[in-house]
Amino acid sequence: MFRSAAEQWAILSRGIEAVEPESEFRKKLEKSVATGAPLRVKYGIDPTGIDVHLGHTVPLRKLRQFQDLGHTAQIVIGNYTAMVGDPSGRDETRARLTREQVEVNAIDYLAQVGKIIDLNRAEVFRNGDWFGQWSFLDVLDLMRKMTIGQMTAREDFAKRIKAEKPVYLHECLYPLMQGWDSVEMKSDVELGGTEQLFSLLVARDLQKSQGVEPQVAMTLPILVGTDGTRRMGKSLGNYIGVAEAPDTQFGKIMSVPDEPMRQYLTLLTDLPLVEIEALLAPGVNPRDSKEVLGKAIVTQYHGREAAEAAAEAFRRRAKGEDPEEIPVISLDGSLLDASGGMLGPVLIVKLGFETSTSNARRVIEQGGFTIGPDRQVITDPKALVPVSEGLIVRVGKRKIGRITLS
Repeated sequence: MFRSAAEQWAILSRGIEAVEPESEFRKKLEKSVATGAPLRVKYGIDPTGIDVHLGHTVPLRKLRQFQDLGHTAQIVIGNYTAMVGDPSGRDETRARLTREQVEVNAIDYLAQVGKIIDLNRAEVFRNGDWFGQWSFLDVLDLMRKMTIGQMTAREDFAKRIKAEKPVYLHECLYPLMQGWDSVEMKSDVELGGTEQLFSLLVARDLQKSQGVEPQVAMTLPILVGTDGTRRMGKSLGNYIGVAEAPDTQFGKIMSVPDEPMRQYLTLLTDLPLVEIEALLAPGVNPRDSKEVLGKAIVTQYHGREAAEAAAEAFRRRAKGEDPEEIPVISLDGSLLDASGGMLGPVLIVKLGFETSTSNARRVIEQGGFTIGPDRQVITDPKALVPVSEGLIVRVGKRKIGRITLS
């Protein structure tokens, strides 16, 4: 039994940027309630990478809301569009991936996406299932559906052309291919970021041309990263990964500036809006609001116990105390010199706290490297660090380990 169209709209409209056209969406909801037929709600994933972060979860959480209201989630793995590369919001051409890379990424993507939506109740497609059967004449027929003028009117293409950066013909196929997916899947609604609106609306025209009822486009805001200004992305180092450890997720949330807290609470949690307003009210310590947010996010991906433990560990670190449980890290004793020492930057890398000695050297010079129960600060990257069984090593505010020699 579906909720009323009005009740569904109240839930689904939370945090969205726009619905195009909104009047059609409301009619689709009313028809769905009247007939008992669920809406088919599409979300496309191009497996160009394998780390799903909270920015990716914004449309996925909306898709889960549709599922919980009784509608059908449609996930399309763009194993063919990924080899073209989505130009939306890009100021340069994406690097091409091989079929093998795309398939490996797709498997990992689905595993991470399964933390947010119920894959057992979703339809999963690969657009190579239809595009892989096409002839060159089929591609030409698709290209007849759009003009050069329409394509170059896209904001991202227009910017690149103005900046005299190349726009390759294969990139022009992307919105047509994404749109054709909706024809094949007979989607009623498609979710995407605000920069995706052009491609989402292309699907409407293609569906109409094939006698399929056109979908509506539901766009969602772009989540800013932990720096509070730029969109969340791994390349910018301002992301929070879905698969990251509870302590890491919680610590990153606590480091988020105050300004994007409304966006984070609205888009990343199920807290009622009245509670969000109370958390953001004047006089409320932002630290307390961030702890609520951190617990909510860690609970989603690791469970309530992990969230409470992460919050407690963070409080201990804030007081200058070590967490109750310190991870044990094995270190090959043969790497130590005759005196049992090791250069600090090398030790940090061997323990997996940094990926390069140059990064580790920078941490040391900035005073972020301490050892032992008395938190001795090591500031000379050329100094030998005495290493013994059970030595506690700390790098920055969140990385800690107890060495066991092997």
